[in-house]
Amino acid sequence: MLQLHHLSKSFGDTPVFRDVGFQVARGEFVALIGESGVGKSTLLNCIAGLEQPDSGTLQLAGQDVLRLGEDARARMRRAQLGFVFQAFHVLPHLSVAENVSLPLLLLGRPDAARVQSVLDAVGLGELAARMPAQLSGGQLQRVAIARAVVHAPALILADEPTGNLDPATAERVLSVLVAQVKDAGAACLLVTHSDAAAQRADRVLRLTARGVVAPAGALHPAA
Repeated sequence: MLQLHHLSKSFGDTPVFRDVGFQVARGEFVALIGESGVGKSTLLNCIAGLEQPDSGTLQLAGQDVLRLGEDARARMRRAQLGFVFQAFHVLPHLSVAENVSLPLLLLGRPDAARVQSVLDAVGLGELAARMPAQLSGGQLQRVAIARAVVHAPALILADEPTGNLDPATAERVLSVLVAQVKDAGAACLLVTHSDAAAQRADRVLRLTARGVVAPAGALHPAA
């Protein structure tokens, strides 16, 4: 589903990561860990086509993402990706249900029953009519997760999706992501600092200060 080879990115003269390479198969849940500042979020943005790496190759579902124009990348994101951002990016003027329904509307596939089903799965079924200003940070995070999976994307990119959640709720939303991978045949790349979240993955990779992704071994960051 996802293949990266020798991917590198810098901001000006400051390298963010370099020579990153790994694959994520359909039906696979992969966690990416690493200390703060090694470029995990930037790597996700590059995979999603939101930022352009300096070099390397990146393929998603057989498409060479780096060769796509901006419009084609936007269409790819709309159809193939579900992205859970650290900052939520929930639209304040839309209700919970309206926020979650956006990916389906953009694809021309409105489905109120699907929206309600996903909201029920993340524990927000009774809050569908609420506005974002009426929600806690943890509830907003769950809205973002529901929105990322509602259209059954081929690849889910999740940036610290449990960072604002209590342990019980974190376990619940991780189960939603796992179900998308195992039952719907998606692939998921999860960036996390949480050992509990990483332990739900099929495989754990570590992004190091040198930029190289390698099997993580122990989940705790290296000294």
